[in-house]
Amino acid sequence: MIGVTVLGSTGSIGVSTLDVLARYPERFRAVALTANTDAERMAEQCRAHRPDFAVMVDAGAATRLRELLADMPQPPEVLSGVEGLEQVAAMPEADYVMAAIVGAAGLRPTLAAARLGKRVLLANKESLVVAGALLMRTVADSGAELLPIDSEHNAIFQCLPPNFTEGLDRVGVERILLTASGGPFRDWSLERIASATPAQACNHPNWSMGRKISVDSATMMNKGLELIEACWLFNTRPEHIQVVIHPQSVIHSLVQYSDGSVLAELGNPDMRTPIAHALAWPERFPSGVAPLDLFTIARLDFQAPDLERFPCLALAIQAAREGGTAPVVLNAANEIAVAAFLDGRIDFPGIAAVVSESLQCLPSRSVEEQGLEFLLAVDSEARACAEQLVRERAD
Repeated sequence: MIGVTVLGSTGSIGVSTLDVLARYPERFRAVALTANTDAERMAEQCRAHRPDFAVMVDAGAATRLRELLADMPQPPEVLSGVEGLEQVAAMPEADYVMAAIVGAAGLRPTLAAARLGKRVLLANKESLVVAGALLMRTVADSGAELLPIDSEHNAIFQCLPPNFTEGLDRVGVERILLTASGGPFRDWSLERIASATPAQACNHPNWSMGRKISVDSATMMNKGLELIEACWLFNTRPEHIQVVIHPQSVIHSLVQYSDGSVLAELGNPDMRTPIAHALAWPERFPSGVAPLDLFTIARLDFQAPDLERFPCLALAIQAAREGGTAPVVLNAANEIAVAAFLDGRIDFPGIAAVVSESLQCLPSRSVEEQGLEFLLAVDSEARACAEQLVRERAD
């Protein structure tokens, strides 16, 4: 029996993970579930999956969860705060850890799991964006397994040979083709995008995702963060990654080889596919996803991204090339700007403006051999800068 901790169990990735786990009760057991504030959904999950621990980051939500579970014969132990997240990520009973907390908040528990040499199913791209060198160093030192869950990175992983860690050039890889749907504003004019509302930005045409990630898809910042993540996962440089707009979201990514071959991973847009792949790896088992019907799809389209329409993607590529603390600032400023947009404090173009100005205000510094506290200090500084810029725009 394999014990699994699900960090971010009430989000879309967490819900899909629990769906896959429930299909194999003889093989997997959810030993700990975590969430931020949604005590009601967490209570439902605890009753259905009966974990040993449940963590609510918010202390008030933890109190509410205890009340909701008081009538259970054997309720899970309810913990709270970031300390609770780290505890259940590192607990001996957790063989696998699904890292699905959105944003930089997922960094500490992800690192805690990696230090203990666990299989980390990485759906939290910000962990690598903010602390790529530190996390990869931790994985190497502990012998942990880091398996990508983002559909694009999981696709790349499946299309690479097992020895890709020796260097992509050594295994004949010329470049990675990172696909993107283009989000809801792919065909909008710049004038129409300028007046986009949060509801429109969250209306993704292909994927069911949380509000923050949906906005990131609309700005294509999500693809920029994925590009940075891919550099760390596959030990490559930004210039060896090409973003490709693919509206159908059927090809999840491709790998181009020096002999002219291009390998692609295809499937319906359902996160249970990469989740099941990482849970079963190196085996495979059914995920519950319907088979791909090529006759129904009928066509596959591709186009180059328009960096004028999507300035956030251009900013992410710039930060990836600069390296150092630039990706930390990029991610922190973006989280603040997206939250401000969702709250109605800035308009849609304001997201890119706040990120751009934050990068200008905080020049990149080296992160070589730097620890977590340094990275978190940069993250905090960038958030403060972005908040000030949001206030100035709101005024």
